Amino acid sequence: MKMALRQPRTEAKLLTEAELMALGSDARVEVLGGEVINMSPNGVQHHLIAVNVQRLLDAYVLENGLGFVFPDGLLYLLDANARGVKGAQVPDVSFVRAGRLPADFDMRRPFPGAPDLAVEVVSPGDDVSVLLYRVRRYLAFGTEQVWVVYPDAGEVHQYLREDASVRTWQPGETLDAGALLPGFALPLDAVFKLPGME
Repeated sequence: MKMALRQPRTEAKLLTEAELMALGSDARVEVLGGEVINMSPNGVQHHLIAVNVQRLLDAYVLENGLGFVFPDGLLYLLDANARGVKGAQVPDVSFVRAGRLPADFDMRRPFPGAPDLAVEVVSPGDDVSVLLYRVRRYLAFGTEQVWVVYPDAGEVHQYLREDASVRTWQPGETLDAGALLPGFALPLDAVFKLPGME
């Protein structure tokens, strides 16, 4: 996703969660290192690929009662204990294990913490340094895996927190989610298959 930078906020002027949510649903923003960043809209290909990943994940997670799969739009407060919002990210697709939300949690709030899995679909014009920063932030705050999907190359790069490694999956291969989603396999051909484009 292409992002335009706003002025960075100093430590004393960090947004609160309430201020961030008050921006409203029309404000597509993230907060990286305390800096509010506008997120640009994406094209059809980006969304179709994200939906392909979401459908495959969701079917498996629901069938096995593993938790929740969320589409683009859910805001994750990576450091939920910070004073002010230093990091708030919105993956294109995400997975959260069952049991991570307290029974009395207010479902209108952003998720308090990092997802177990974050999926990012790369768009033309994405800034590689910003993308890598976002990946590192997910992993630093407990995300077990980050999948970065490259539509033009037909590849998925799988970042694994467990051993700080990166695996590259290429066209025709099937991504193995390992212990994060035991038994789940993601065929890349299904990820990049676009309706009417076969």
